[in-house]
Amino acid sequence: MVKRGRSGGRNSIRAVAGVVDVPVGSRQSGPVEGVYYIDTGDCELVADQDNSNGWLLKINGVMSSHIDLADPLFLDFEYMRWMAALVESRWPPSEASSAKLRGLHLGGGACSMARYFAAAYPDARQVVVELDGKLAEYVRNWFDLPKAPLLRIRVGEARAVTETLTANTREFIIRDVFAGAHTPRPLTTTEFNRHVKRVLAPGGLYLANSGDAPDLRNAREDAATIAAAFRHTVIIADPAMLKGRRYGNMVMAGSDEPIVDDPQLRRRLLGGAVPAHLWDDAQVRAFAAGSPVRHDPPAPPSTAP
Repeated sequence: MVKRGRSGGRNSIRAVAGVVDVPVGSRQSGPVEGVYYIDTGDCELVADQDNSNGWLLKINGVMSSHIDLADPLFLDFEYMRWMAALVESRWPPSEASSAKLRGLHLGGGACSMARYFAAAYPDARQVVVELDGKLAEYVRNWFDLPKAPLLRIRVGEARAVTETLTANTREFIIRDVFAGAHTPRPLTTTEFNRHVKRVLAPGGLYLANSGDAPDLRNAREDAATIAAAFRHTVIIADPAMLKGRRYGNMVMAGSDEPIVDDPQLRRRLLGGAVPAHLWDDAQVRAFAAGSPVRHDPPAPPSTAP
């Protein structure tokens, strides 16, 4: 899986032997190192050797999330910091209007982003969609997440849940779902983006974590599809990724309202542990030019008599 890159590298991860077979209903208090059975396989909880308050979550052997128990505003993964910076540029936490933010997170993991926004916007309402019910319950028990209605975890498949949601009910939607190296195709098509647009409130922002290899084929198709759906787009990534020199992540965003070219946002992105550049709408469309826009496969012909 591409999406999980830590600024501190992988040296702090150490192997854990054995499986901790703790029934979810036991309400285990706080995180304990070990491998746990979940509905979709197993997850591994590892203490961060570089941070006494930090925990790393691996799902089916792939790095998924990082949590700092003492500081919900600490994000260890670069792409999460980029997403947070973009949302906060759009809705500064100090402004009264930001208290009304409603967020939808497609893909849960340890709920790092939702936990961050709950701290940055204490009155925000958020829903996290997580496919694995047992993982969702473990994460609630381990990391003391805010309770509903501030933060609800809904177990289900991300697209199916999105299709059921009421129109104009979210200021931001974050797509951070991976199966192997890429996001499942049903979450990358024009038809899915139409559902996202329907659920977003006017002025809403769609953010997607797009992972790819150096050929950037997947990223170009993802960008082309998002650009076809939204009037305004941006991409955030580090220069090596933008030039196709490594395997990694891009944060793509779309909106029907202009995404303001904020000098403070650009400085914030450059000032991180992994400096990132922001491409404006014209650069995104040039990057995506010539790449196919993704669509759902055609429905099979009816066999009804």
